[in-house]
Amino acid sequence: MKSSTRTSEQHPAERGVIRKVWADQIKVGLFYPHRYALAMSNLGFQTVYRLFNNAADVVCERFLADGPAMAINSRLLSRENRRPARDFDILAFSVAFENDYPNILQLLHLTGFPLQSRERDADAPLILAGGVAVMLNPEPLAAFFDLFLIGEAEAMLPAFLDSYRKANGDQRILLDTIPIDVPGAYVPRHYRPVYQPSGKLDTVAVADPRMARVFSPRATNVAALETTSTIITTDTTFPDTCLIEVSRGCPHGCRYCSAGYIYRPPRYRDPDVLERCLRAAARTVQRVGLVGAAVSDYPSIGELCGRIADTDLRLSFSSLRADALTEELLAVLRANRTKTATLAPEAGSPRLRQVINKGLDEDDILQAAEKLVAAGIPNLKLYFMIGLPTETDADIEAIVTLVQAVKAVFLDASREKKRIGTITVNATPFVPKPSTPFQWAGMASPGRLKKRLRRLRKRIQRIANIRFQHESIRAAYVQAMLARGDRRVADVLLHHHQTAANWAQTLRTTALDTDFFALRERSADELLPWDFIDTGVSRDFLWREYQRALEGRATQPCPADGRCHRCEACNPPT
Repeated sequence: MKSSTRTSEQHPAERGVIRKVWADQIKVGLFYPHRYALAMSNLGFQTVYRLFNNAADVVCERFLADGPAMAINSRLLSRENRRPARDFDILAFSVAFENDYPNILQLLHLTGFPLQSRERDADAPLILAGGVAVMLNPEPLAAFFDLFLIGEAEAMLPAFLDSYRKANGDQRILLDTIPIDVPGAYVPRHYRPVYQPSGKLDTVAVADPRMARVFSPRATNVAALETTSTIITTDTTFPDTCLIEVSRGCPHGCRYCSAGYIYRPPRYRDPDVLERCLRAAARTVQRVGLVGAAVSDYPSIGELCGRIADTDLRLSFSSLRADALTEELLAVLRANRTKTATLAPEAGSPRLRQVINKGLDEDDILQAAEKLVAAGIPNLKLYFMIGLPTETDADIEAIVTLVQAVKAVFLDASREKKRIGTITVNATPFVPKPSTPFQWAGMASPGRLKKRLRRLRKRIQRIANIRFQHESIRAAYVQAMLARGDRRVADVLLHHHQTAANWAQTLRTTALDTDFFALRERSADELLPWDFIDTGVSRDFLWREYQRALEGRATQPCPADGRCHRCEACNPPT
C-alpha cells in the first residue's frame, strides 16, 4: 500500500482538516450521527479522525448527518473530497449517545447499502461502530453492524488496522479472526441470544469459547497523550476553541454515571504535556476548553493555570465540582469574564445525594454559589435529576428548599457586586445505564415522572426570578429503552425508520413491549444483555454498590493509585 501526503486545501470555516491524496490506502469513512456542530464539539470523534489519518496507509474522511448529498440520488458524500460511501473500504461510526441511533439508520440508508448486516453482500464496505454508547451496550445496534470496537480508541485502532491488513481487507477472514486476535473486537454474528418464555435473556450461544468475554481495553499511557482538537471551526458549540483532554475517568463513583466506572481507574495527563498542548493552542486560538469528567479534580489544575498566565488564552472547563472551586479556578473564570456557571447537586436532599454517592453536602453547594457570584459570575445553573432510585415526594420538596437556600446566598453575594443575575433550574429524568450500580434499577414510569415534574415546576415557579427548564420525558424513556435493550430493540429502530414516525407513534404501534426494557427492575441473577463485556469493574462490585445505594450508604472515591482492588479495575485481565 502506498503512502500519501496531505494537501494544504482547507474548508473556509475549518482549520486543521486532513486531506490525503487517494492512492492505494485503506479508505475509512468516519460517521458522526448528528449535526456538524455537535460532531466537531466531540473530542472523541476528532481523536478517532486524527488516529486513523496518522497511519500512512489510511485515508479517513468525515460523513455527518447534515453533510453534503449528491443532487441526483441523495447519497451522502464525504466532507474532505466529496467521495460517496461506496468508494470506502470501511465505514466507521462514532456513537456517543443512544438517542442518536435513529440517525445511524438514516445515514446508513443514505449510503445506499442495506441497513442490516445480514442483507449486505461481499462488495459492501466493512461497517463498524465504536464510542461510549456501544462500550456500554451494543446489542440494540447488533443487527446493523458487522463489527464493534469496544474500548478506548488509542488502545484499539492500531490493533484493528493490523488485523485488517493481515486479512488483506477480506471481511470473511477478518470477522472470523479479529475477535480472537484483538481485545475489544465484537462480531455480533458469532453470538446467538436465547430467551426465556418470560422474555428475559436465558443464555448466549458463542461460536468460540474464547469469544465468551469481550475485554474492553484501556489506553495505558494517558499521561503522555496529547488529546486535542484536530479541526478548529467557527460552526460549533465552542466556536474557534481548541479542546484539550486533561483526564479520563472520574474518581467519585456517582452511581448513575457510566464514566465513573467504564474508565476506571481515573488517569491524568502529565502537567508538562498539557502545558505543551496549551502553548501550541495559543499560537492559533484564543480559547481553550479543558475537558474531563471532573476537570477540577485534576491534581495540578492550579499549577497548570499558573504556568500559562503569560498567555492570552481564555480557559473554560467542561465540568467543575462545587467542593473543588479553588482560588486559582475562580481567578481563571473571572479573567475569562465567564457569565454563567453550572452546579450539579443532582438531588435536593442529603439522603438522596448519599444514595447516588454524589459526595456533596449543602454547605459545599451554598459556598460554591457564593464564591462564583463573588468572583463576578452573575448567572447560575442548577442541575437536578428526577426519578432517582428511592426518590420520594420529600426529595422533590428538598430540591425546592435547596434552590431557595441557593437563591438567598446568591442574592446576598449579588448585592455586594451591585449586580443581580439569574438562576436557572434544570430537571432531567434519570436514565439507568449499563455498567453502573444502577444498571439493575428500573426507570421511573413516564406517568410518575410527569407527576413529579408538575409538582417541581409548580413549586419552583413560586420562587421569584427563578427560571425552570426540563428535559423531555419521552426522550429519556427512549434513551432508557435503547441503553438497556437487547437485540430485539432493533425491530423498534427499524419500525421507527421505515415509518418515518415520531417516537410517540413508534412506541404506540410497535409490537415490542418497550416497558420491559426501560422500566423493569432487574434481579441480581438475571443475565443482562451487556454482561459479556468485561469493563474491568466486577459485576459483584457493582451489585454491592447498588445495595449500598438502597441502604443510603456512601462509598469513598476511587484512589487511582493502582493499589486498591475493591472494584478490580486495577487487576490485570486474565
